[in-house]
Amino acid sequence: MQPFDFTTLTAVCAELRADWLPARLEQVYQRDRFTLSLALRTLQQRAWLTLSWHPQAARICLDSPPPRTPDTFTFSQQLLHQLNGLALVAIAPIASWERVMDLQFARRPGDPVLWHLYVEIMGKYSNVILANAENLIVTAAHQVSAQQSSVRPIQTGQLYEKPPGLTDPAPNLEESQARWQERVCLIPGALRRNLLKNYRGLSSALVLSMLQAAELNPEQSTEELSDADWHRLFEHWQEWLKNLVEEKFYPGWMQQGYTVMGWGIMTPAENVQELVRRYYGEHNDRQEFDQLRQQLQQKLKTLIERLRTKAQVFQARLQQSDQAETYRQQADLLMAYLQDWQPGMQAIVLCDFETGHPITIPLNPEKNAVQNAQSLYKLNQKLKRARNAIDPLLAEVQTELGYLEQVEAVLLQLTEYQHPADLQALTEIRDELVQQNYLEASRYRNSSNVTNQDIGSQPYRYRTPNGFELLVGRNNRQNDQLTFRLAGDYDLWFHTQEIPGSHVLLRLAPGSVAEDADLAFAADIAAYYSRARHSEQVPVVYTQPKYVFKPKGVKPGMVVYKQERILWGQPQQGSRWVTQISQVN
Repeated sequence: MQPFDFTTLTAVCAELRADWLPARLEQVYQRDRFTLSLALRTLQQRAWLTLSWHPQAARICLDSPPPRTPDTFTFSQQLLHQLNGLALVAIAPIASWERVMDLQFARRPGDPVLWHLYVEIMGKYSNVILANAENLIVTAAHQVSAQQSSVRPIQTGQLYEKPPGLTDPAPNLEESQARWQERVCLIPGALRRNLLKNYRGLSSALVLSMLQAAELNPEQSTEELSDADWHRLFEHWQEWLKNLVEEKFYPGWMQQGYTVMGWGIMTPAENVQELVRRYYGEHNDRQEFDQLRQQLQQKLKTLIERLRTKAQVFQARLQQSDQAETYRQQADLLMAYLQDWQPGMQAIVLCDFETGHPITIPLNPEKNAVQNAQSLYKLNQKLKRARNAIDPLLAEVQTELGYLEQVEAVLLQLTEYQHPADLQALTEIRDELVQQNYLEASRYRNSSNVTNQDIGSQPYRYRTPNGFELLVGRNNRQNDQLTFRLAGDYDLWFHTQEIPGSHVLLRLAPGSVAEDADLAFAADIAAYYSRARHSEQVPVVYTQPKYVFKPKGVKPGMVVYKQERILWGQPQQGSRWVTQISQVN
């Protein structure tokens, strides 16, 4: 991930100062343990300012509104108590070339500053600290004790101290090319490394874009550069410093990452805020997506294995109960041939009533024939009672197992993060498992940065060869919505036969008729979005939505159907359809 460097911080704060000072603080919300949102309002506009002290994605920028879930963090409540209703009157660096911004709050513009909210963007040491007018720390996102750091402890009641100063020389617009070149090439080495080593305020991403703009190899030795190379690189160095002084920035997307200097831009951005919001938001979403998917996959694997083991135990007991009739027949034979029993016998061979075949009956030598027969009758009754008790338990386990396999099949379709809707769909799966009591709600509280939870994720959308719309559910919430809310009288509903998978809805206008190519397309897509994705052929049923029912009390996504027809879907062909359509879109 590209770091939020000094240049980006300067560009962001320049835009904020131009458009958002002064602004009134109306609300404070903590999205997660690393991210804080401040609601700012001016006479013309209102927006949310994000302050993040995430170890890999610390930043400050305007962002989307936070979710409407309750805020349970103490830090945000402390900030709201002290800053609510005050005016943000200044956003100033605490020192030259430091990635620490001082957000100053007063009762109104022109009044003395009452509070300082220090935003420290320093990688894994990032922090947000609130200090009063005397610069005494009132609260901090991350407090540091003297045992944790003897250099700079951060505790409430202590005087706020600046981070330790940097020792590298500061870039200077007045520095001559000769002095600058002498410093960079004093010790021969790779050009990229020497620039980073000899000056503060630089980041690897900034240096790489600068060298790319100067058409130089980052790993090229300083001894190999010609006078023209040095002159070209110094011009870009001066351009960087002038833009910082004049606060002129040109944000845009590069082939890899982003820039605010206009170098190597492939797609320009509307402004720096939007650039930063999208870049770090997508990276955070992707990281959260991977973590949440791994957690859900592991949880489902554990639950499914446990249920399969339980089902095997029940089935083994049922197989034992299948011997109940055999024990009764043996007891009847023994009672019919009491005269053939002899004391001390461990087994007796008697002829079956119907077939006449000899049957060997084990006996307890310490009991007589009647007592052995009674034991067999008791065993018969015990196994019959066991079957009556186990049958509903096994049915319950199999129903629960089918539901979890359905959830797992949907989860397997979400292989990687490509769009915010992917994280939203995954979050809905998590919420569903919480509602069904498979996950603890407290563990996942405030764990998602998804902000459109009230809207909900949308299904996959495709077009059949004849232009009909095809919808595919991403999770059980969408499956139920497609089948029981969105489906019309003329639509067709598809699902793999007795195989967990997504609900697929072929939308047809009144009077329209789906041709064989459309039906085959829908069957291929349904087979692809199922647990049998890697099979050659998969049976797919389709019927009208009015013949699909949801029995009372069943879990989300589980349905029964009738008057179905069967097609054979080809998952590999479905995969090719999905790839082709994705490339077109």
